[in-house]
Amino acid sequence: MSLSERVMVIGAGPAGLEAARGVADLDRQVLLVESKGQLGGTPYEHYATLTPHLRETGDVMRAMLDGINSHPLVDVRLETRVVASEGEAGHFRVTLENADGQRTEEEVGAVIVATGFSHFDPGRETQMYGYYEYDDVVTLVDAEHMMQNGRMVRPSTGEPPERVAFIQCVGSRDRQIGNTYCSKVCCGIASKQSIEIKRMLPNAKIFIFYIDMRMYGFWEDQIYWKAQEEHKVNYVRGIVTEIIKKGDKLLIKGEDTTMGRPMEVTMDLVILSVGMEPSRGTLQMGQIFGLPREPHGFLATVGEPLDTVSTPVAGVFVAGAAAGPKDIEDSVSMGGMAAAKAVGLLNRLARALV
Repeated sequence: MSLSERVMVIGAGPAGLEAARGVADLDRQVLLVESKGQLGGTPYEHYATLTPHLRETGDVMRAMLDGINSHPLVDVRLETRVVASEGEAGHFRVTLENADGQRTEEEVGAVIVATGFSHFDPGRETQMYGYYEYDDVVTLVDAEHMMQNGRMVRPSTGEPPERVAFIQCVGSRDRQIGNTYCSKVCCGIASKQSIEIKRMLPNAKIFIFYIDMRMYGFWEDQIYWKAQEEHKVNYVRGIVTEIIKKGDKLLIKGEDTTMGRPMEVTMDLVILSVGMEPSRGTLQMGQIFGLPREPHGFLATVGEPLDTVSTPVAGVFVAGAAAGPKDIEDSVSMGGMAAAKAVGLLNRLARALV
C-alpha cells in the first residue's frame, strides 16, 4: 500500500487555516474540509472585532484567507462533512459528503482536527438570566452582531441603552451544569466590548459583574486597565442570582461580594458572557476517528504541556478550541504546530519505506 502524503484539515477557522497554510508551505498537498459555506470559522462569522487589539475581523483575517484561496497545494471543500474514516497513519481513507449528499472517498496520510467550539446556551442555566424570556438579555455573540451592524441598541425598543451590564462566567466554572473550567476569553471579550460600546455610546454607563477577572498575558494592560481608566467601565465583584423585569427595565439581583451585602440594580441591556463547549463537529470527529475526550469533554492530547496537538490516535492531530478553551493566538499557534507534526510524521513514514 502506497503512502499518502496529503494532509486533511477539518475545520477552516483560525487554527485550521494556519494548519492548512503551514502544511502547504512545507510542500505537502492539503485537503481543507469545512462544513459551512465560507472560510474563517467562528471569529469570521460572529465577531466584529478581535480581542485584544479591537481590529476589524475581516481586515485581520483577510491575509490568512487570501493565502489559502490562492495556494496551489490547498484543495478547499466547502459545505462538506467528514462522515467516515478507516485505516491508519499514512493510509487513511476518509469519506466526505457534500451539501448535495454526494459522497467521495479520499486518501490522506494524516488528519488535523480543527473543529472549534460552540457557545454555551444560557437557556440551560435554569433561565435565571431570562435569556429566552427577555428581549434585552443577550449574549456576547448577539452583541457582536449588533456591532457588525454598527448599532448597539435595546432589542425591545431599538433605542440605545443608557445602562449596560455584563455578567461573567455564564456556562463556565459551574459545577452544577458540569462545566468546571474557565473558558479563558470571556473576560477579555467583555472588556473589549465594553470599550467598543463606550466608543459608540459615550454617555452609557457600563458594569461588568464578575467572580474573578482573568486577564491573560498582555490583556491586563491592553484592555482591562484601558476599560477602567480611559472609558470608566465599572467592574463589580459579585454574584448575580436572578434577572427579572421591572417596568421597562431589567432588575439584577445578587450579592456584592466585595461589600458582603445584597445587590439590586436596574439595567437597560444585559450581556451574558457565555463560555465555550465542544462543538458538534468536534464530538462527531471524536467518534469517527476514535479520539478519546479529556475530562471536560474536549478532544484529548497525549503530550501536554510540551505537545498540545498529538492525539492518542497515530496520524491524527488536533488544533485550536477542539482541544479546550483557546484564544485566537493559542489556536493559530496550535495550527502551526499541528502542521509541523503532521508533515514530520509523513517524513518519518516515507523514510521507513526506503
